[in-house]
Amino acid sequence: MAKNKLNKNWLHDHINDPYVKLAQKEGYRARAAYKLKEIDESEHLIKPGQIIVDLGSTPGSWSQYARNKLAGQEGGGIRGIIIGLDMLPMDPIADVHFIQGDFREDESLQQLQTLLAGRQVDLVLSDMAPNLSGIAISDAARVEYLIDLAVEFAKAHMKPSGALLVKCFNGTGYNEILMKFRAEFQTVVAKKPKASRDKSSEIFLLGKILKNPLQ
Repeated sequence: MAKNKLNKNWLHDHINDPYVKLAQKEGYRARAAYKLKEIDESEHLIKPGQIIVDLGSTPGSWSQYARNKLAGQEGGGIRGIIIGLDMLPMDPIADVHFIQGDFREDESLQQLQTLLAGRQVDLVLSDMAPNLSGIAISDAARVEYLIDLAVEFAKAHMKPSGALLVKCFNGTGYNEILMKFRAEFQTVVAKKPKASRDKSSEIFLLGKILKNPLQ
C-alpha cells in the first residue's frame, strides 16, 4: 500500500514538475537537460569547436543540449563533435555519434578512437548513476566506482586543460569523492542546479585542468 502511495506521489510530482513540462515543450528527452543547461550557463563549459563525450548518455537529453549549443547555421550541422556512450540503446540524435557498449571494453574503445582520430576530448560529461539499493554504504561504493571510471576515462582521453562534470550524491562517501577530485583537478566546484529536485541529494562535481593526465 505504502509503495503504491509513493508511486502515485512521484507520478503527481513528475506530471506537475515545471522542468518536465519545459522538456516536453522544448523537445528534450528528459528534464536532466536543464541541470546541464544551468551548470553550463554559469561555468561556460560548452563552446563551438569542442569535442565532447557524454558517458551514460541514454536517453540523450545532455547530448541534445550539447548539440544545440554546438549548432551552426540552420541545417548546417554542428561545429564540433559529440560522442554519446551507453550500455543501453539510445534513439538517434542529429549530429551526435553514439556508441552502444561498455566504455571499459576494447570494442567500444576502438570505436571511440576511430571517431576521435587522434584528437583529445575537451569536455567529458557523466550523468551516470547506479541503481540505488537504499543501503548507504553499498550505494556510496557504487557511486564512487562510476565516478572513478569517469575520472580514469578523462585522464586517458581528455586534454589536460579539459573539464569533467559528474553526477554525485551528497551523503555517505561524498567527502572521499571530493578529495579524489581535488587530487586530480586543479579547480573543483560543486554545483546543485535548481532543476535538481529539492528532495534529492544529487550534486554535480566539476573538475577543470588535470593535474596528472595519462598522455
